[in-house]
Amino acid sequence: MDQCDCTNENIGGHDGSSDSLEDLQDSRAADTAEEEELCVSFQSKYFNLYPLYQDYQAYCEAESDDLNKRNTGFLSALTIPQELDTPIIAYCSSVNYTSFQQLSNAGNICLAEAPLVRRSTLWRDLEEVKASGLLTRLPEEEIKLQELMFELIGSEVSSLNSLTVAVKHFYASKELKQSLTPMEHHHLFSNICQIMAASKKFLMDLEGQLEESVLISQVEDIVLQHCPEFHRVYVPYVINMRYQETMVNQLLQQNRDVLHLIENIESHTDCQRQNLRSFLVLPFQRITRIKLLLQSILKQTKPDADSKSNLEKAIAAIHKIVTECDKGVRKMEHIEELVYLDRLLDFGKMKSVPLVVSGRVLLHQGPMRHSCFSSVYLHLFNDLLVISSKKYWFQHAGFTVMDHAEFPRHVKVKHVQTELLGPPPDSFLLHLSKSHTGQPTTMKLAGETRSDTEVWMKLLQCKR
Repeated sequence: MDQCDCTNENIGGHDGSSDSLEDLQDSRAADTAEEEELCVSFQSKYFNLYPLYQDYQAYCEAESDDLNKRNTGFLSALTIPQELDTPIIAYCSSVNYTSFQQLSNAGNICLAEAPLVRRSTLWRDLEEVKASGLLTRLPEEEIKLQELMFELIGSEVSSLNSLTVAVKHFYASKELKQSLTPMEHHHLFSNICQIMAASKKFLMDLEGQLEESVLISQVEDIVLQHCPEFHRVYVPYVINMRYQETMVNQLLQQNRDVLHLIENIESHTDCQRQNLRSFLVLPFQRITRIKLLLQSILKQTKPDADSKSNLEKAIAAIHKIVTECDKGVRKMEHIEELVYLDRLLDFGKMKSVPLVVSGRVLLHQGPMRHSCFSSVYLHLFNDLLVISSKKYWFQHAGFTVMDHAEFPRHVKVKHVQTELLGPPPDSFLLHLSKSHTGQPTTMKLAGETRSDTEVWMKLLQCKR
């Protein structure tokens, strides 16, 4: 296989800064021994054959009754918030994602007919377990708990299997690297090598514990031990995923050579008919699935068990990582929005206001009727109000800034009682105690509808 030059790269370039070529080159000058170590496949002691994680995740999605109902956000679309009452891995078969979805939508999944991945996919099937006599001594509830903890190990094998394929065939492809700029390659794969390394260490510790005692325990302690590393590698990867998806679309639509290269890699037997996108989305799917598995383990754990406290801590720690991922994605969305608006606003001869500021968020925008002008357009941020008039050039719309003021400090509104031939119905008085000129200014505004006016008044009266 190609030598993998996995590096300790962090994503960048999405908060107004950008990675320099020198930084990327320095990053790729990592220690050769470490790079080669990352590309050595981990051999599980308990699973000789295992499906790609896409098949495992596809089955999890197929089990969800309301899978097609949840499509409310970028991150939520990648998760299936359900608890796992029974082990799933035992029934996973090597079929592709599309097949699973078709079966799920048709309601035709039959677990009894799904071929097993391997005869020892369940904890009770391990030769060590059979020889120990535990199956005759343990109550069924404890066996079920062992199966759930064993699934945490098995599903990590599956996840690492897919990550290894992604790194070995896509990331390390010399042809693909030569067809991309260093920056494109960096943003396409982000720190996926670091995630693979973290997965390998996590799995080694899980299997090490199982090797010490066939009666599995303390998985929550191992999760807690690895959470700092999970946070370090998963959060930047997931934040980068929005740009990753955009880059994949651009490459596949605009670069026919890259398209053919990727299709050729996808046709490799190791990829099992899975496409590049399915490999790139795996890290976030995995970190959320760990949380769900821990929740199922907790549900099966006795209330007075010593492990209960650390299980709750482990779930909270993983939840914090998922939350940080979500916050990071939302922050990037806000920055993208500010960058876009910054290009549209023309301050003319007045002193311009930099829009791309840390912590700034667009709260609301829209047209308003003005007593003197036909209309104005308001952009309300959490710390700034910009009043503009729409303009058009080369078939594109933009805005000429008329005034702006610090919000909410210098912004006040007052409802106006309209009279015959007076201001439009449902008007309000917008008072800027200090506008861009340094002087106070006042204007009467009205929304397109009564509800528009009420929304604007409520937002502009808000004291933040």
